[in-house]
Parts: sequence; C-alpha cells; structure tokens
Amino acid sequence: MSAPVRSPISEIASQQNIPLAPYHGAMIPEWYSDPVSECRAVRTAAGIFDFSFRAKFSAKGNDRVRFIHGMVSNDVRSLTPGHGIYATLLDARGHILADLDIYCQQDQLLIDTDVDLIEKVLQTLNHYNIGGRVPLERLPLSAISVQGPIARSVIQAVFGGSLPGPEAFSHIPASFDGNDAIIVRSSNTGEPGYQVWVPEERALSLWETLLDCGKSAGLLPCGSKALEILRIEAGVPEYGSELAEDTLPLEAGLTNALSFTKGCYIGQEIVERARSRGHVNWKLAGIFVDAKEAPASGEKILKDGKEVGEITSACLSPTLGRTLAMGYVRKEASDPGTKVTLASGSEAAITTMPFYRCGPADAAG
Repeated sequence: MSAPVRSPISEIASQQNIPLAPYHGAMIPEWYSDPVSECRAVRTAAGIFDFSFRAKFSAKGNDRVRFIHGMVSNDVRSLTPGHGIYATLLDARGHILADLDIYCQQDQLLIDTDVDLIEKVLQTLNHYNIGGRVPLERLPLSAISVQGPIARSVIQAVFGGSLPGPEAFSHIPASFDGNDAIIVRSSNTGEPGYQVWVPEERALSLWETLLDCGKSAGLLPCGSKALEILRIEAGVPEYGSELAEDTLPLEAGLTNALSFTKGCYIGQEIVERARSRGHVNWKLAGIFVDAKEAPASGEKILKDGKEVGEITSACLSPTLGRTLAMGYVRKEASDPGTKVTLASGSEAAITTMPFYRCGPADAAG
C-alpha cells in the first residue's frame, strides 16, 4: 500500500504541533482546537476541512459515458454538464469494491473517491477498458470543504458570482489566483456544504483565504475527529466502516447509488435479485446507546441473548447529547424501537437515520 498522502495544509499543521493521523489514505489533522468545539462550529456557523483524502481522475474520449455507465451502479447516461451522481463499483457478486462521486462536464467525466481506493478503482476499470479506448487520468487536484449554515456566504465572499444549485453534486467552473477551480455542492455533515477543487500547489493559499474570510463569522478549521462525529450524526456510511468488499448496496441502504432502470452493469443481477425479493438479510441501522462511552467498532449486538449484529461506527454526539452508533443488524431485529444489548452490557435501541438533519432554512443555503 502507498504511503499516506500529506498535503501542504497538513505539513503546516504538523509544524504547529497539531496532531496528524491517517484518514482514508491521507495524513490529515485530527483536530485543531478540540472535536466538540469544531462540531459545534459546523452546526452553528461553519467548519473548513482538508479533503486531501479524496482522489480524482478523469474519463475522456467519445466512449467515456457508455463505458462508465456500464461499470457503475447508477445512471451516468442521464447526466448533463454541471450535474453529478453518487455510485458504487461492484464485483460480480454485487459486493462494493468502492463508492464514487461522478461529475459530468462537457468533454469529460470527473470521478472522485478515497485515496486508499483509487488504485483499486483504476485497476478494476482498466481491466475492462479494452485497448484503453477511454483514457483514465489521475488529476493533481486538492479539495477544501466548507460545511455549515454560513458555508455559502464564505464561498461567495471568495469567489463571488453564482454558485452551484442546491442539488447534491451540482458543480461549476471557477477561478482562484489565476488557476482553474471547480466549486461542488457537497455535504458530508448534514449541513449545507461545498468543496472547492484547485491544483495541489494552490490548496494552502485557498485554505488560508477561506479561513481568513470566514473566521470573524465563526468559521473554524476542523479535523478528522470532528468529521467522523458529524458524518455519524448525519448517518453517512463510509468505506472501511459501513462499506466493504463483503457489503451489498441494499444492505447499506444505498438506494441513492442505484438505478433500477439502467440495465446491465457488473453486479446488477445480484442487486436486482435483492430488490425483487423485497429485503436483504442484514440492514445498516442507527442505534441509540445508553452509555457514556462510544462502543468500539466490531462490538456485537445481542437480542434476547442471541447475536443479531455488529457496531461499525460510534460517537458521543455533542449535537444530540447522547451516544450514537451505526451498525448492521439482522432483518428481524432492524425495526425502529427494537431493544437490543451490546456485548459490553450497554442497553441500546434501533432507530432511523439520519440522527441529525439540518433545519429548512439551513438546507436551503
């Protein structure tokens, strides 16, 4: 496995004695102040995140749409420039090899995934890319994300003009310091959010500009610890925790990554079989835990003394003031309100996700 990516933002943070930790193939700050303060900033104002743990590549050529459409689980053919989708790349058994964000531009598709998945994604695609008819090129781009109720005003203060529409994955071209940039509508926290993609050498300058612009309004730099808490509160599954090579998309509830009308793609028969049966044996669920400490990933979930599931992620939620967990449970134990027990002895109850959803005014931001 390749060494973790270290962005210029992380290098500066390390020099300031801010702790770094591996996160999806990159070394990024764990926190700047403390995770609770950073979470609260995102919920009330905004937080800025180093998204160097995301890798990007382009698919070009006249055959690009047909090829990518036939490889992933969602409908690429229906995309028009400026729009995008969430999708999964599956194996022949319908298991998730990777999850992807796919963006349509006039002359190319841009595809975004975790750094620690990029080699697997490119290797899988190139296996079917006969004769290299669709050129796939990794792009030297970095992303900075601003998330929170004032995210729009912060981005607009720097870039001016119009911003992407409210739909997830909508995106527009922009310019920063004389360099091409892309502004993407993207929430990883349940709050309004944007990513800005710039050449790697401009990432630190963009970070400092956005931070200076939003600091007086409550914008805080945030690390991976806060991002994990926020994404659990928002019920967002991630690869390596909720998603893996033994996971079916419908088990993870990824209906937003699936098209049931597009026709054949790798793993499609398994997905369709699960859909036609009306259920899967396992289901990703939210769990309220009656404990003062978050349970560990992998802890077993019991009902009437019988093992019915396993914790995948958990946190102490500063927003809700209680312990939250995500985990897979058997279908018969997955109804909201079902009482369960963790192997550690903590009482718990199954619930729906997301745990947290921002209010209408924020969502319109």
